[in-house]
Amino acid sequence: MAGKSEILAAADFRRMIAGAYAAFVEQHEAINRLNVFPVPDGDTGTNMLLTLGAVNRALGEGDAPGIGQISRRAADSAILGARGNSGVILSQLFRGIARGLAGKAEATSAELGKAFQYGILYAYRAVARPVEGTILTVAKGIAKGARRAVRDNLGFAEVLQAAVAAGKAELLKTPELLPVLKQAGVVDAGGRGLIVLLEGCLAGLEGRYTSPEADFETLLRVPASAGKVIISHPYCTEFLVSPAAVDAAEARKQLEPLGESLIVAATGDVLKIHIHTAAPGAVLETGLAWGQLHDIKIDNMADQSRASSAETLPKAGLAVIAVSPGPGLTAIMRSLGAADVIEGGPTMNPPVEAFVNAVHNGSAKRYILLPNNANIVLAARQAQKLLGAQVEVIPTKNVPQGLAALVAFQPDDELAANLERMKERAFAVRSAGITRAVRDSRLDGLEIRGGQFIGVADDKTTIAGDDLGAVLKTVLRSLLRPGTELVSLYYGAGLDEKKAAAVLAGIVEDFPNIELELYHGGQPHYYFLVSLE
Repeated sequence: MAGKSEILAAADFRRMIAGAYAAFVEQHEAINRLNVFPVPDGDTGTNMLLTLGAVNRALGEGDAPGIGQISRRAADSAILGARGNSGVILSQLFRGIARGLAGKAEATSAELGKAFQYGILYAYRAVARPVEGTILTVAKGIAKGARRAVRDNLGFAEVLQAAVAAGKAELLKTPELLPVLKQAGVVDAGGRGLIVLLEGCLAGLEGRYTSPEADFETLLRVPASAGKVIISHPYCTEFLVSPAAVDAAEARKQLEPLGESLIVAATGDVLKIHIHTAAPGAVLETGLAWGQLHDIKIDNMADQSRASSAETLPKAGLAVIAVSPGPGLTAIMRSLGAADVIEGGPTMNPPVEAFVNAVHNGSAKRYILLPNNANIVLAARQAQKLLGAQVEVIPTKNVPQGLAALVAFQPDDELAANLERMKERAFAVRSAGITRAVRDSRLDGLEIRGGQFIGVADDKTTIAGDDLGAVLKTVLRSLLRPGTELVSLYYGAGLDEKKAAAVLAGIVEDFPNIELELYHGGQPHYYFLVSLE
């Protein structure tokens, strides 16, 4: 494959993605074990696997005549299927690759190498405040290695080899750059994930991989699409671009490969777009390159075919969409005024597409998104980027913050006033969670044994112990402040009401002046989520 005349086609790109997916099937658990916090939620390897799985599925659906088109399909599916912060960063890698290959039927190894460098740049830009010692440090190393290999006019297999070597060198430095990694004795999990991705791409390019088991995603409980009406271009996508930087002819030229029933109407510097597509994200990304998007509307015609008689009402008002990790919390969020609640799922990280669909299927004109998990904030922001002015994000990092924000929501008030009030209320809450360590670890000076209960208060591990009630009591004491009046405890799927009440009864006398309220949360992994006000 090496050499100056090397040409890569859509089939080569598809094979690389299949190889990368196979590599993640095999290694995602090893990546998970590199996570600093020894808790079983939101693991990096699983999030990257599920994001890459969305890409792998999309590339197996129909033909793509050119490497530019198939890379765009990969980017669209990655953006909508991204889970967790690591998945969003991975989706931006694909977005950059698609930009570098745009309009190409085939690509030289140098062109594909430069496209991968674009991808690394986009991944780096996805994070508002880059931190050295993370996936981004490894990404920079990969980019440098790839750049040198492209400059030397190597074949793409050799470009990948050089990128992997440079990335591994940077990965080994991450513990020195980020003290928490050194303390835990691990390298960065996301950085390791990027290495696995490139190694898998190399194996796929050279045909050295075995397809993953067909039922693997079923084991991870990825929602299936069985029973849905199949339409080749199911999303009726409409929007305005104003002011538009391209004319109608150029817009039509760029959009034609993305679908059918295309209508481009121009009035002055305003373009009105209508298209039936299988890749609405790609269509919106194309439009964003021309100018600001307005009046975005995406309808799933497969859904319409099942309910064609349903009346479409005009959208109006303001509403909240929140993420919930458990059925009890879902009910509470709805009772507090959430118009829609997205279930967090097994990894507690819903894909970007879940936010997009919730907005499109809702009746409100504008939405406030509450991710309620630090590992979901980037996905919510990616949805905001796709949906534009329809959406605002309050970056709630845990469930107690989200519940506090919902209490402050007033649907009849202005958006700006709601945002100010909800943020103030959310970020004044003190929060904690009680979970169980899945492995031995050392965090924040604590020696933690696998199987111990651990208390995480305000994002810091405060205690590890063998008794659930004693750990909960210590966590509460660490969070109490003068004036604290109410503590709300949401018990998870690992406890029933009787057991949770028994734990509470064992500590209530230690807090005589505090009102302790117990609610069913139903969340996995965490025995209690705690909110103090």
